[in-house]
Amino acid sequence: MSRFLLHAPNVHVGGGAVLLRALLQAWPADQSLYAWLDERARGQLPLPPLAQVEWVQPRVRSRLGAERSLQATAQPGDRLLCFHGLPPLWPSRARVAVFVQNRLLLGAMSLQGFGPRTRLRLRVERLMAWRLRGHVQDYWVQTRSMAEALQLWWGAGPVPPVHVLGFSAPAQAVTSNEPSGSGARHDFVYVADGEAHKNHRRLVEAWALLAADGMRPSLALTLGERDAALAGWVHERAESLGLAIELLPRLSHAEVLAMYRRAGALIFPSLGESYGLPLIEAAQAGLPILAAEADFVRDVCVPAQCFDPHSPRSIARAVRRHLGQPEAPGAPATAADFLAALQAS
Repeated sequence: MSRFLLHAPNVHVGGGAVLLRALLQAWPADQSLYAWLDERARGQLPLPPLAQVEWVQPRVRSRLGAERSLQATAQPGDRLLCFHGLPPLWPSRARVAVFVQNRLLLGAMSLQGFGPRTRLRLRVERLMAWRLRGHVQDYWVQTRSMAEALQLWWGAGPVPPVHVLGFSAPAQAVTSNEPSGSGARHDFVYVADGEAHKNHRRLVEAWALLAADGMRPSLALTLGERDAALAGWVHERAESLGLAIELLPRLSHAEVLAMYRRAGALIFPSLGESYGLPLIEAAQAGLPILAAEADFVRDVCVPAQCFDPHSPRSIARAVRRHLGQPEAPGAPATAADFLAALQAS
């Protein structure tokens, strides 16, 4: 039987961590596993009984050491899964599969709005994904639109097999002792970090447009410690305009699922996702979803309302429709009305 190697440095928060936990939970108890995992995830991951783990520090020297260890460990006949979306630095004797769960690595989305350090990191990772793609024998993605994006990114020439199989953590049943999250009920929730493509600023501007029309639905945002600048802007905007926006700290996965069960709807203005795990989890919880009219959304759910994510006005109109207060379209005036208004101006 071939050995299985799992390379997952830098996977420790967000949807990637949720999927990694689900993968390790499902790992057969009688099957060995050689894994390189992020030190920041230590204690959060359910390690299989026969797992041999090297913990990788979030530093260049440690990451390079893990790559050398990975190259030395791999043998012909082994299977290697690079779960962090990047090929190995050096050619491997194992058969290499890369699980691409970050659409930003494929280069089609603008990096405008990201901080300088994040832009630099993403540019380096994009370069690595492109330059090292010859080390890959298989790609795995979670949706058809992600497969199409990867094939377009690859360009001319034979593309390695691109397998499409989305998976998520099992839907959890409601229990009497589940975490309470923030404890509040919100009309809308948006579970996302503050990266630029998550589109928080346009969402807040949509809430400002609603407030100008006398509508103030409640909205919960989950922003982490790294999103302090964005959180400060959201807080200032909400305070100055009287918007019912609550900033929540980073929640555990169980707390997020509990919050879904108390919310009125999920609103998801992201400009692009490889999978959109919150969309899947909200649908599993029976939560109505308002999201962009985009392939990545339709890949995984049927939204109750759609909008143009680049337009705060479109987002606000979708919210109004969901709340049963649609905005009436403007009736056209006559040419005579226009002339009269022009002469009176």
